[in-house]
Amino acid sequence: MLTRRNLSLGLPLGFLFPSLILAQQAPKVIGLLSPYSSQATERNRDAFLRAMLDLGYTRGRDFVVVERFADGRNERLPELAEQLVKLKVDLIWASSTNAVAAARNATTSMPIVFESVADPVQAGFADSLARPGHNMTGFSNFAGDLNPKRLQLLKQMVPSLTRVAVLLNSTNPYYAAQVPRMQAAAEQLGLRAQIVSVSSTEELEPAFQSVASRRAQAVYISADAYFWAQRQQIAELALRYRLPSMFPFSEYVEVGGLMSYGADSMVGFRIVATYVDRIFKGAKPGDLSIEQPTRVELVINRKTADALHLTIPQVLLLQAERVIE
Repeated sequence: MLTRRNLSLGLPLGFLFPSLILAQQAPKVIGLLSPYSSQATERNRDAFLRAMLDLGYTRGRDFVVVERFADGRNERLPELAEQLVKLKVDLIWASSTNAVAAARNATTSMPIVFESVADPVQAGFADSLARPGHNMTGFSNFAGDLNPKRLQLLKQMVPSLTRVAVLLNSTNPYYAAQVPRMQAAAEQLGLRAQIVSVSSTEELEPAFQSVASRRAQAVYISADAYFWAQRQQIAELALRYRLPSMFPFSEYVEVGGLMSYGADSMVGFRIVATYVDRIFKGAKPGDLSIEQPTRVELVINRKTADALHLTIPQVLLLQAERVIE
């Protein structure tokens, strides 16, 4: 009971009514740093916000999100990261390897939580997956080297396949390592990989024209933030040039790509929320182990297969997590 004696003793109001003090605390500020556009990431942000709600957080009351989008221009990311640091946000949520690199260069003390990073150790973001150290942690969408399996699935879809075009982004931090991996994976299956470098929207259609002129029989799209942002155009170009297509994530197939094999990307955005929760409760990012996908899924677009006059083999239908009609 609040009495005159309590007040005369000088007991702080927070000691007597801690809930009142909690209610008066300003909401935490999350700075979102993304290489994509706001529209392209709407579903991802919704998954994150639902996860935060499930953890007991109400947007506006407990946290707010300050958003910075590069709209497909990675060269803007360093400036946008600096803006978030100057705003003194409580935590930076960085999406993609390039965004994490920009955030790391902007601050060595502010907590950073990432997703859509293939190999955070190789990229220099973490000392190890178990104990990343530094000021960052997050979710790595790297589920081992899936290149051989993806090419195998593509060959099952197109049994006569001998030449496959591989789209890589030369500005991707992993580009140098991707080229020999893809070539080796193709050789194991008796395929010839035609490496095609694309790093801008203006290069996309000429790239597909080049692929067609070189008589590639299918196209393989590597995991890359820029390609993901341009997934609608890439799926449409593959269909226009009559090329069966393999993608790393199901979002490509949902907009018309033929097939994908990879982790459910929505899982990463939900996991980001658990990291945010733990950091808000006092955990240090460098002490939180980096999570990786525990399962991958095959997704096939039957409408696209029909348009390409492909019959989906029964063995693929049995393996598919989803078949989009």
